Amino acid sequence: MKLHNIEFDVKNKPVLDESFIPMQKFNEAFLSEAKKPLAIAVERNNGYTYVHDTFVREGAEYADANNFYVERMVKAILWCVGGYKVTICGDDTIAAYIKSAYSASGARAFDYTMMTKVYDRAMEVHSAPYQDKPAPVFSSKPIGRNLDGCRIGFDAGGSDRKVSAIIDGESVYSEEVVWYPKVTSDPEYHYNEIVSAFKTAASKMPRVDAIGVSSAGIYIDNYTMVASLFIKVAPEDFEKQVKDIYIRAAKEIGDIPIEVCNDGDVTALAGAMSLEDTNILGIAMGTSEAGGYVDKDGNVTGWLNELAFAPCDAQPDGSLDEWSGDIGCGVKYFSQDAVIKLAPKCNIAFDEGLSPGDKLKVVQEMTDASGNYINGVEKIYDSIGVYLGHTLAYYTTFYDIKHVLLMGRVTSGRGGDMIVDTAKRVLKEEYADLAAKINLQLPDEKSRRVGQSIAAGSLPKIG
Repeated sequence: MKLHNIEFDVKNKPVLDESFIPMQKFNEAFLSEAKKPLAIAVERNNGYTYVHDTFVREGAEYADANNFYVERMVKAILWCVGGYKVTICGDDTIAAYIKSAYSASGARAFDYTMMTKVYDRAMEVHSAPYQDKPAPVFSSKPIGRNLDGCRIGFDAGGSDRKVSAIIDGESVYSEEVVWYPKVTSDPEYHYNEIVSAFKTAASKMPRVDAIGVSSAGIYIDNYTMVASLFIKVAPEDFEKQVKDIYIRAAKEIGDIPIEVCNDGDVTALAGAMSLEDTNILGIAMGTSEAGGYVDKDGNVTGWLNELAFAPCDAQPDGSLDEWSGDIGCGVKYFSQDAVIKLAPKCNIAFDEGLSPGDKLKVVQEMTDASGNYINGVEKIYDSIGVYLGHTLAYYTTFYDIKHVLLMGRVTSGRGGDMIVDTAKRVLKEEYADLAAKINLQLPDEKSRRVGQSIAAGSLPKIG
């Protein structure tokens, strides 16, 4: 295969998407003859700074390859780590290209706007000599693992909402309810659904001491900064009724502690609690792809871990994410959208009017049916597994991984086992050193579907 004058080989290709180009394979080939040092520094809140040292190629014939490589790396860092100030150290020409792309009118206007919104200050791109690259500044803090008292754990997914009533670390009640947040513009709908879940769990306990929330999106001090759950809500309604939606909902239960956390971090927390280990990357494959990470000290890093927007496919005709306007990013490869986009290639037709969650359910029911597979439906999960094997190798660029824990509706049933088995095979055959290091696994079926709500309940401290 060849892209931007870079030749590379991919042994394992998705059977339903053979033009897929793993970012890791492109990067390995690009870096094999890249000799010019370059650093990408990204600063976020409180001066925390992530620095990625790398190389680019010399020669005019590699200008497009250099721009593509660095732009995709900047994109990945922004959504894995987060930040508002990008400094390209070592090449003014590449820096100018990145500054043009990541601007209010550039190709990455979505990313520029989102980072500006998350950090409440305009995103910047600068150039600097390589020797003047900033020093890294890290963040790490404990998360969750509080099991005392009577707690509500709430997990807000895009297709269903889960809630658990937890007494001294044991779930005494859990429920899973289908809802439609991503297609509903009325913020009162979201608020009432959240309050209903809280009140249901509260009714199963003698009192409520704390509420923990796992929710897709970016949250700072329990305020909603960016979240696809509320994508249909008008901006003015978002500011007035969504930004503090969980804080207001908690007050319906009482004046008690509440902690709201990104659902990916809660996935990683659930893994850390069950495995009693560290260096865990949690990936929730549901309405979107959520990520979370627990580091070597068992803490969270303050990174965004929004893997839905991190690139994984380098092909020029990669799947388009309608929200960001970008192609080849995780949301279309590790979510129910991936299942839906691949299903027609197995001659699976959906009834008009079905929600995305219902379409996923159709495929899962076919997959879990007794007897032989229907319409080659296993090819869907095999393809997602190939995506995952290659992309886990790419994620190790940013994360030190010992365990990968998969959760979310896409991983339920036989399909989840197929994804894991295929991803392990790809790692073994193409990235043998990583295959020996990374433990990829699914939790048991019950934990897979409600484990996040239980882990969420451990987020707040009481007293």
